[in-house]
Amino acid sequence: MITSETPLRLAVFGDSIAFGQGASDPSHTLGVRLTGALRRAGTPTALRVFAVPRARSDALAAQLQAARTWRPQLAVIIVGANDLTHFVPPDQAVAALGTAVRRLRDDGCSVVVVPAPDLSVVPWVPPEWQVLVRSVSASLRAGQVRTATAAGARIAEVDDATTAAFAADPNLFSADRFHPSSAGYAVIAAAIEPAVRAAAAEVRAARPE
Repeated sequence: MITSETPLRLAVFGDSIAFGQGASDPSHTLGVRLTGALRRAGTPTALRVFAVPRARSDALAAQLQAARTWRPQLAVIIVGANDLTHFVPPDQAVAALGTAVRRLRDDGCSVVVVPAPDLSVVPWVPPEWQVLVRSVSASLRAGQVRTATAAGARIAEVDDATTAAFAADPNLFSADRFHPSSAGYAVIAAAIEPAVRAAAAEVRAARPE
């Protein structure tokens, strides 16, 4: 029987950002930060990270299959950056995300989607490419938001202030100048935490006592 003291099962799916690549310590990754935030808010939480570095949206199906026996109650999906860097057609990436969200929702899991980042702020993007990269990033992100919302996900939109922070502070990037540093993950976690906490509250409210 599920009670209010049973830990909420939080699964993180997606790419290297979801995995935490670039963080100097495992405790600085998004999954661990979000788990800590939920626990501080009074929600006992168990975390499993199924995300894989370098994963594109078409890898979500295998990640969900790996998680199915654990039966997550809340899923956070962070994906899209590698679809952009590998020139995956946006409709293909968006369709794969939509399929993943519908599958999780069909299994009774609440879903929070963090759309693709604005890669134009990545330090190694040449200035003359920034407008194009910003446009392509925005196009994929808009498709992700439409499809994920229609499939029943909550969107944790990383706002303009977060993007501006990364553009202004190179210390938010790790040594590879692509993935976030521990400080960068703190900024991202703060931006998406409200959506995750709201989704967790819904899960708890639906639990039988």
